Amino acid sequence: MNPLTLTLIASALLAPCGSAAPVLDARKLLAAQNFWINEDFDWYERNIPLFDCPDQEINTTYYYRWELVTRHLVYGNPNHGYAFTEFANRPFWSGAYGTISCPAGLQINEVRWLHNPRYVRDYVRFWMRHPGAQPRNYSFWAADSAWAAHLVQPNDAFITDLLPDLVNNYQQWEKRGWVEEKGLFWQLGHDDGMEFDINAQQTKDILRGGQSLRPSFNSYMWADASAIANIARLKDQPDTVAEFSAKAGRIKTAVQENLWDPDRQFFFPMSNQEHEKDGHVVKKHTLTYQSGQFAGSPYGRELHGYVPWAFNLPDAGFENAWQFLMDDQFFKAEFGPTTVERNDPLFALKEGCCWWCGQSWPFATTQTLKAMANLLQHYQQKHVQRQDYAELLHTYAATHRKDGKPYIAEAAHPFTGSWNGHDMANRSEHYFHSGFTDLIITGLVGIQPATGDNLTIHPLAPDDWDYFALDNLPYHGHLLSIVWDRTGDRYHAGKGFRIRVDGRQLAEAPTPGKLTVNLPATKIIPVDDNPPMNYAVNNDGDYYPRYRASFVNPQSSLATVSDGQYVYDIMPANRWTTVDSPNPEDWVEVDFGTPRPLDTVNLYVLDDGPGGIVQAPAKIDLGYWDGSAWKQVPDLRTTADVPLGRRPHTLTFPVLNTSRLRAVLHHADGARSGLTEFEAWGPGRKPYVPAPPPAGNIAYNPTGNGFPKITASHSDVFGGLPPRAIDGKIIFEATPANRWTSYGSPNASDWLELEFDQTIAACRAVLHIYDDHGGVQAPADYHLEGWTGSEWKPIPNQVKSPAVPTGNMANTVTFPQVKTNRLRVVFTHHGNARSGLTELEVWEK
Repeated sequence: MNPLTLTLIASALLAPCGSAAPVLDARKLLAAQNFWINEDFDWYERNIPLFDCPDQEINTTYYYRWELVTRHLVYGNPNHGYAFTEFANRPFWSGAYGTISCPAGLQINEVRWLHNPRYVRDYVRFWMRHPGAQPRNYSFWAADSAWAAHLVQPNDAFITDLLPDLVNNYQQWEKRGWVEEKGLFWQLGHDDGMEFDINAQQTKDILRGGQSLRPSFNSYMWADASAIANIARLKDQPDTVAEFSAKAGRIKTAVQENLWDPDRQFFFPMSNQEHEKDGHVVKKHTLTYQSGQFAGSPYGRELHGYVPWAFNLPDAGFENAWQFLMDDQFFKAEFGPTTVERNDPLFALKEGCCWWCGQSWPFATTQTLKAMANLLQHYQQKHVQRQDYAELLHTYAATHRKDGKPYIAEAAHPFTGSWNGHDMANRSEHYFHSGFTDLIITGLVGIQPATGDNLTIHPLAPDDWDYFALDNLPYHGHLLSIVWDRTGDRYHAGKGFRIRVDGRQLAEAPTPGKLTVNLPATKIIPVDDNPPMNYAVNNDGDYYPRYRASFVNPQSSLATVSDGQYVYDIMPANRWTTVDSPNPEDWVEVDFGTPRPLDTVNLYVLDDGPGGIVQAPAKIDLGYWDGSAWKQVPDLRTTADVPLGRRPHTLTFPVLNTSRLRAVLHHADGARSGLTEFEAWGPGRKPYVPAPPPAGNIAYNPTGNGFPKITASHSDVFGGLPPRAIDGKIIFEATPANRWTSYGSPNASDWLELEFDQTIAACRAVLHIYDDHGGVQAPADYHLEGWTGSEWKPIPNQVKSPAVPTGNMANTVTFPQVKTNRLRVVFTHHGNARSGLTELEVWEK
């Protein structure tokens, strides 16, 4: 059917549509899904657009993907707010708070649709302003994704404030990889997010590959240049508009002239270097298989050849590339598409990560579906239709499964759907390296974000669907509802295709088709420069805030309650629990180091379900320190009389200034309790400054120069060096690496020694034990020794708390005062693991 294009003037047709009640029942839709681990339905109702369609695989995956967003949402610190992680853990190659730039563009496209714009604005700003962000470690269309967020949640002041940062980011890419001769940027396959791709395999570095002029990366840079020009136009900077429009124009021309192969009818990477491997030479400035071992091959197509359309880069005339996507002799597969065409000589399916030569990668599938939607909405061609889009979207949705439950890891077997080999424990689970909800909103339903008050809706839902609805969609400060109901019996909002804004009908048509509507004036949601602060988070290794607990199960981690993330899974674990505690109740305490103004506490309560040892507590009390004693927080209000698991137990109260809070968890009968996060919110003004550490830690040496000196019997070769254990930073995450470990030691026991420039009189030490639950674990035992002047002797009468060494928390050892100028900790390693500290404190009082 030809698209029906209607331009409707809101002032003429804006009329009440009965009740302003939502079309879809949020609680009913959420309750219909049975996969939930995060059962905070209140958050979903406040934040996500609702969706319904006849394809239940798509419905389930849609809601699963919003839960996945919550798994990766991280509150970094009060100054920078929210960001998003990629992996279940924070691997050593990630930046601050576990962020990685590779999927950031796709992540931003997803979270721009959340009702609270702070999430996406914080994240966009994070990449340009946080010193620990790494926006150029991988390909990332930073300016384009910032502009995409602006198109949904517009705020001119916010986006134009970032313009100098975005320009600088682009210029840094130019310095690193602009190839003037070709008018394009080079990138490595690895740094484009595609390890072991078919071009890399023709070089001696098969992991990273060599420099190539890639259609993907150059599309990103074209999009960034275009976005910068758009932002500069808002800021009335015509010179910048002209400069970046010209840059974009040159890239576009070069992509189409240099990276398109008219014989194979596809976009390909072009080598920017000559490579020799096994006697075969890939020549400089040749496309895939135009030289080298497979010279003359008719194959070589990779899925990222479709990326130019994901940004609407190509002019008309290149659409023949799409004849291959839905053909099972090329990319189509039951759980595909494959990342390389199936008959390619280097096509291979690997059982180990991370090969981009055949597996079905959700990252690539997202980009392909985005490109396909743009093709159908903006180009004339005959190779794919709306039914194909729905089919591939269904395939992608169905691929989000493991053991019959919603799931996503790094890459799937395209013919079986198995994630094996690309599904590593405590890393790949529920992987946020792709998109899905944005594909529903902009593709299937067809919302086309734009500046101004005209909105085009061009749905790609198939003709045989009798209904679909997208409700509660935030856009330009309004709430949109897009409803198709062939009979009117599904949603009881009338027959046909209808557009509602803030509960009022704005447009209608007999069947779904392209509509252009004029919306009411944009309502700008302002940026809160001083939003409420979570004073309980500690991701930066500061001395405060600092946590203690009456009991910590050694298989859990007290440090996780202050890492800014809440994840309720048993594995991957992000939890403090009291399993095996002998107490009927246990407490967890946060010390802010200075009084903070607080009015809200969120305790993210664990509950492992029927039969689980960890259950929601029967009761939670909240106390505060008044300077001399613990007292109950007055005038408390709670979200539930009895705490419920897998959601926050929220306690609100009039603003209270206190330096310490304590939550007491009264265990349910036969069970023990736990938390995945402890938040303490209150008013504040930026910049937030953590409380300084108390004076008197004589082990403290932040520069590593002079005394005290620190040495070890063995230090790991991956940067776990002794000076990092006395620099004042306490970081239990893998990144940033701020620790000493004895990883790789051949010894069953190792020591860490402090030497002072004078005799000290110590009586207490605090060991912040690092435990990655792998090669470095809490020791089986440890003890302190002092130097007598001629030999080392154990310090007598040491009292340890906890008695059993426990990882990822402070372990305190007290003893009668000992005078010495050298002190060491001797670790007895746990099995084959080795020991480590992120910080060592020594006190004379």
